[in-house]
Amino acid sequence: MNLSLAQVKGQLLLVPQFTLAADTAKGLRPGFSTAAPPELGRRLFDFFVKTAREQHGQVETGVFGAHMQVSLTNDGPVTIWLEN
Repeated sequence: MNLSLAQVKGQLLLVPQFTLAADTAKGLRPGFSTAAPPELGRRLFDFFVKTAREQHGQVETGVFGAHMQVSLTNDGPVTIWLEN
């Protein structure tokens, strides 16, 4: 946990997922009013990918706005939820 992505020769997979902005504080259905509008979300995601590639080289991505099935296996003892 004390090494950078470059130091461990790690890789990045960036997947756009607006549903992470879901507000589940009330009611039976999640609200998405805090999510960015689609065009702004696309520009922000593209900027993030560009910045990541400048710093880390090869970066794989999901497809913005697409229906995707993503699976992963966490390999390690720690999962950290990052909030902005």
